[in-house]
Amino acid sequence: MIDPVLQDPNLRLAADSNQVLNYQRDPHNYITQVFGEQLPAIKTGFFNVHLTKGIIIQPHWHTNVNELVYVIHGEVITSVFDPFTQRLISYHLKPGQVCMLPKGWFHWIIAESDHAHLLTIFDQPTPDIVYGSDFLRFLPAEVAQRAYGIRAEDYARAVAPIRESVILGPPVGYGAMIANQPYSERG
Repeated sequence: MIDPVLQDPNLRLAADSNQVLNYQRDPHNYITQVFGEQLPAIKTGFFNVHLTKGIIIQPHWHTNVNELVYVIHGEVITSVFDPFTQRLISYHLKPGQVCMLPKGWFHWIIAESDHAHLLTIFDQPTPDIVYGSDFLRFLPAEVAQRAYGIRAEDYARAVAPIRESVILGPPVGYGAMIANQPYSERG
């Protein structure tokens, strides 16, 4: 069966991945994109990510897509939690290297160099994303106490600075001290 999108007389087979800004933390740390909305003929999609050293794509997971991280420039560490073996797996990636992040697996990416540039490519035209920051800020403190033995007051104090979804962290204002701490690759 021929895809009706391909039969459209106004068919576009090209797009500019710099045109749609998805998120910007600051002028050096931002994400642009190409997905089905910008290019209807595409059956995949990607984020075009630019990071400086120490910036993290916050812990998150995707409910509907697998993700392939491809490094164009610089170095990053990808970390993913394997729910079957209950272990953290980390990879130090350089230009030309890739890491596959399975659907539903909790993961994050940390820039290990300035001017890191990567593509995060998905196997569906639009990814669903669940951010760890949202989970943390909406989890009632009483639930954290009951489930994990963390005093409700301590949990509430710990997550109080998270006032919105954090996509690229640390949040502006928490600055260089956090971003420049070395990341220990465990797993």
